[in-house]
Amino acid sequence: MTTQNPLLHTPARPLPKHVAIIGAGTIGPDIGYYLKSALPQIRLTLVDVNQAAIDKALQRCQDYAKKAVARGKMGEAQAAAVVADIEGTTDYARLADCDWVIEAATENLPLKRRIFAQVEAVVRPDALITSNTSSLPAARIFSELKHKGRATVTHFFAPAWRNPAVEVIAWEKTDPAVVDWLRWLFCATGKVPLVTSDAVCFMLDRIFDNWCNEAALLLDRATAAEIDSVASEFVHAGPFFVLNLARGNPIITETNTLQAEEEGTHYTPAPIFRSVDTWVTVPPGRKVDVAPETKAAIRDRLLGILFSQSVDILDRSIGEPADLDLGCRTALGFKKGPLELLRDLGEPEAGRILQRLARERPGMPWPKRPYAAYQDFWRHVLVDDIECVKVITLRRPEAMNALHDELTDEVLAVIRKFEADPKVKGFVLTGYGARAFCAGADIGRFPSMLGDARAATQYARDCSRLLVHLDAMQKPVVAALNGMALGGGLELAMRCHGIVAVKDAWMQLPEITLGIVPGIGAMVVPYRRWPQAAATFHGMLRRAEKLKAVEAHKLGVVDALADDLPGLIRAAVARVQALAGQPSPIARGAVALAPMEKIEAIAAGGPPLSQEIMGILEKAVRDAASALSLAQALEIGYRAFGASACTAAAREGIGAFQEGRKPDFSRTA
Repeated sequence: MTTQNPLLHTPARPLPKHVAIIGAGTIGPDIGYYLKSALPQIRLTLVDVNQAAIDKALQRCQDYAKKAVARGKMGEAQAAAVVADIEGTTDYARLADCDWVIEAATENLPLKRRIFAQVEAVVRPDALITSNTSSLPAARIFSELKHKGRATVTHFFAPAWRNPAVEVIAWEKTDPAVVDWLRWLFCATGKVPLVTSDAVCFMLDRIFDNWCNEAALLLDRATAAEIDSVASEFVHAGPFFVLNLARGNPIITETNTLQAEEEGTHYTPAPIFRSVDTWVTVPPGRKVDVAPETKAAIRDRLLGILFSQSVDILDRSIGEPADLDLGCRTALGFKKGPLELLRDLGEPEAGRILQRLARERPGMPWPKRPYAAYQDFWRHVLVDDIECVKVITLRRPEAMNALHDELTDEVLAVIRKFEADPKVKGFVLTGYGARAFCAGADIGRFPSMLGDARAATQYARDCSRLLVHLDAMQKPVVAALNGMALGGGLELAMRCHGIVAVKDAWMQLPEITLGIVPGIGAMVVPYRRWPQAAATFHGMLRRAEKLKAVEAHKLGVVDALADDLPGLIRAAVARVQALAGQPSPIARGAVALAPMEKIEAIAAGGPPLSQEIMGILEKAVRDAASALSLAQALEIGYRAFGASACTAAAREGIGAFQEGRKPDFSRTA
């Protein structure tokens, strides 16, 4: 059974031991480096007809590892493991024992067919075969294979070692178990797999290629720099800057020619792509002045093609709406997904933009359903059913599943939808991927509230709406920590009725290092749920000490440990069933508080902290413990958060976070 969360799938085959990549040019070595970084124990073979290209690719992998060590991203031993067991060859016979062969050669159909004929002649019948094509349908590439069920397209995005997105194509001849395994493997190794149908250009290249093609067609009224400047409202880097970076002009010509042949001449590539190598434009963060009328024309065209392609993708079931928005953000650098932009603009304005596109670019797709129909989906959560338990996965991989208003509201909406259903025994909350349960809460609107105690206090109350609902629930909710749980993410886990964790998970309350106090329960709830661990929580709150899952289990904070993610979900579901009918474990009255010894205002990692913030925190912890009700205790925490927002330490800490520097609290004394 296919699961929404790829990691809930039980894989039909083990991890690969030997992977080969055919094509040692631009993207092939990057795919190889990603795989070796995630799975350093595998053997990697790079295949090319050109020995010089192979040598260059092998050197690139060495250089990547050296840079990772120099930047502190990787240790020496890890880097050595990553570059070990990588070989280059021109001999296809070296692929005989491969578990998976990935082709990353030129976008040329006859060439790809020849490559796969050679591959199939030497590999085992059960070896996976995938192509990294960005536009050619799997049905065309693999039409001559004898064993089509083990073949499909896995479309990576540049730079493949860092860009998280990868499209997995579910074409009619592929064994569904292969697609499920690829989704599982990619998610487990830090990628974001997006399943699409086998249409020309799949999903994300339809967006990117036509975005770039329309930008080029606008050159009759604006410069590349002007177009990139206007586009910066929606993307981190304009289309011409990206084309320069990726040397992508030939790619747009190839892909749009293919789309024009398949779907109509309105997709014909702009002729200028054949005569220009490099565009004169501005880098991200820089703009040029654009006349208002020209700016409006550029803006309308770029949004128009974005909306046109998006509704066409959904109307033809090429991809899922949440995947479309997520893929545009993670793979293509959009600040908001196209469906989010469509919603924010509203139907009248979006309709006006699409009508203008229809006049200027006749033939482009038009919505086939009411606008509201394109918004009926969960944007940031995945929902699965396991043994009458709803497993809710927080899916914001670009932010390590950090909470924001929309994610919070979606989790709450799922719970409200099913909590009265007699067939649902309870809920599990977990995070997407293998790194993070939830890396806290986005700063969001908070910086604008610095200096305003009332607004900051209300902000903390508002952010607690999901947690307060959990407090009052009759059905159990269990947090399954698949990785780190930080700040607001840990506060969410604390309000669940049980916590299970993988053994290498860890927890932290880092707010004091930002010059603020935790605002939504961390100064209240742990002392009422786990009084035996009070000394540990003193250190976590006052010094941002980390708590490992194994230690948390010894303290009784974590109910069960698991070796891996499948085991984690089994343990979480079992915990839900064990807690059925039990009330919330949070003590409602006043509680005794273990003494807080006086300590220096220094974080566990060494940097000095704000003495003023530590004082606000300690007073709130004491007052909350003495409160006669949970509601009163939580209100003390909200008000303490509001008070911390009015300090010089908060301005310094939040400012430093936004600027990417370490805070200096000495200037706030």
